[in-house]
Amino acid sequence: MAIEKITDTRQMLHWPGHMETDYIYTLGIACEKFFIEIKENGRILGAKCKHCNYVFVPPKLYCEKCFAKLAEWVDLGIQGVVHTFTVAHIDINGTELKDPEIYALIKFNGAEGGLVHKLGEVRPSQVRIGMKVEAVFKPQPNRKGNINDIKYFKPRE
Repeated sequence: MAIEKITDTRQMLHWPGHMETDYIYTLGIACEKFFIEIKENGRILGAKCKHCNYVFVPPKLYCEKCFAKLAEWVDLGIQGVVHTFTVAHIDINGTELKDPEIYALIKFNGAEGGLVHKLGEVRPSQVRIGMKVEAVFKPQPNRKGNINDIKYFKPRE
């Protein structure tokens, strides 16, 4: 009796049976500290490698360059630069938006990685790669310790 093997994942259209999804996703040590800082102090932190001096945002526990444990935290401030962006005209349900929404990858000076977030106080025709932006936070009592504690990034002069 031969066991059927799928060699091309594009051929798999369904999986018979049940897939359990009763698990809890935790932030982990690095992201927990990252979101607590946003919630309590309105600061964006990166994790710095003492060996190769890379700073990672979002933070990681281990350096992806040299695999050293990251234990040093760096305040990256609230200002960044638009690295790339897209304009959404429909929401996640496929419904047309009244006003288009702009999402961008925000890079921070001296850091690897970045944050994907919404841009506000700017029209799609005004957004440019390289545009300087800064985080706008929800009022402190309304923050919950997640990425949405940053309402959006707005252009800065």
